[in-house]
Amino acid sequence: MAARPREQDATAMNHDTPAAAPRRRDIVSTDSVFGAPCWVSLTSRDLQATQDFYTAVLGWRWRGAKLGEHFRIALANGVPVAGIAAVASMWQMAVAWTPYFAVPDADVAVSRVRERGGTAAVGPLSFPPGRAALLADRDGATFGIWQGELVSNWEAWRQAAPAFVRLHTRDAFDAAIFYGEILDWASGLPGCCEVEYAGGEVVLRSRGDVVARIDSGAVGAAPDPSVRPHWQIHFAVTDVADCARAAEKHGGSVLRENETEAILRDADGAQFTVTSRRGH
Repeated sequence: MAARPREQDATAMNHDTPAAAPRRRDIVSTDSVFGAPCWVSLTSRDLQATQDFYTAVLGWRWRGAKLGEHFRIALANGVPVAGIAAVASMWQMAVAWTPYFAVPDADVAVSRVRERGGTAAVGPLSFPPGRAALLADRDGATFGIWQGELVSNWEAWRQAAPAFVRLHTRDAFDAAIFYGEILDWASGLPGCCEVEYAGGEVVLRSRGDVVARIDSGAVGAAPDPSVRPHWQIHFAVTDVADCARAAEKHGGSVLRENETEAILRDADGAQFTVTSRRGH
């Protein structure tokens, strides 16, 4: 039986984790890397059209996923960087990019979300070699968590992955406390992410690299979804203008553009950002 739409989104974290096998010493898991983004996924109503769009805009290549024909893995210079899950056009759900954060214990993380006023849409569900859940914070921004083994080459993913993810929310400090208590940010635990306030926003660092930013000003009841609380994925590119023109040419749109970044909408309506700056 096909997975329900929300379940399909939750399975996206499992796109490129290695198949269950005897544990090797070189496998990196969420026990040692936690609190940081560890994958991003996209829901799509038309897999082929989505692949064509992101190939044109970001230069990605593609391969199948072990979950079946309704899933694809995006490759940047041969490195898996994102997953796409197809949803049937009959399902009235918004297509969107979703970040997943590494956690050592999915059950504990979900309990913390609920205790603090967030919601659990799906899971935790078991997808060997790990477990995933799809959640929403108390302002409605959707995110995922993953417990288990990470992508096969973690260091390569860190270099090829999104530059960073950004949370547009009602109150950045309130959100930082919410996520910090769930994901053990600035907890003093070995390997935890560090949090600082810089340039008018909350900045999250993992191993010295900026991996997430949080800013205030989102409006929960806004008719425009781009103004509501949400996580925005930022992909590093060499030429922002070229990406923006490619998006327009292939059925997408440009919501905002300057010399260093552009907020784009793909042909299916999912919003993302291309940026010329890497996390630092």
